Amino acid sequence: MLALENLQIAQGDFRLSADFEIPIGASVALIGPSGSGKSTLLSTIAGFVKPEAGRIVWDKADITAARPANRPLTQLFQEHNLFAHLSVSQNVGLGLRPDLRLDAAARRRVSAALEEVGLPGVESRRPAQVSGGQRSRVALARALLRDRPLLLLDEPFSALGPALRTEMLDLVDRIRVERRMTLILVTHEPDDARRIAELTILIDKGRALPSHPTQALFD
Repeated sequence: MLALENLQIAQGDFRLSADFEIPIGASVALIGPSGSGKSTLLSTIAGFVKPEAGRIVWDKADITAARPANRPLTQLFQEHNLFAHLSVSQNVGLGLRPDLRLDAAARRRVSAALEEVGLPGVESRRPAQVSGGQRSRVALARALLRDRPLLLLDEPFSALGPALRTEMLDLVDRIRVERRMTLILVTHEPDDARRIAELTILIDKGRALPSHPTQALFD
């Protein structure tokens, strides 16, 4: 279980409190007005923002002070963070080794990850040589190679058209179920939340409310 226990976040005049639990293996959407703190909360869970008070607990282990690299999670950002000078396979390989010293077994894992997200045969291309939807899949393949149980999505598919975004959400949901991952998705789109989130957390007026079943909340 992921538990945020009396978490208090402060950045200048901005304040956000959160106190909720997410079952392991659940898919959860974070929704709320622009500027309400959705991405900030995600960054706090990931370790990029230090809370003013409270605890973050994963599977009974306190990870509040853990470095981002040592947390049981990986995060996909809006920008995808692909390196233009590296090939697709190298960008994915960064999920295994930052120095890209990959042996034959590691290279096979890279190819398998690309095939899992529907991108076989593009290993040698650069990010500029593939479409926006394909770049999203490259970033997802890299995240999957990290093999962490918690996946954080900070609107990584927001720049895609409706059809491509739906395709990517369905792909993420299928892989989440197969791997029994816990998913937290920041979104402004109610339809995205309805599509893959079992639970939804509303963030508004400086507070992250407890999770509710998604359809019941929107109803």
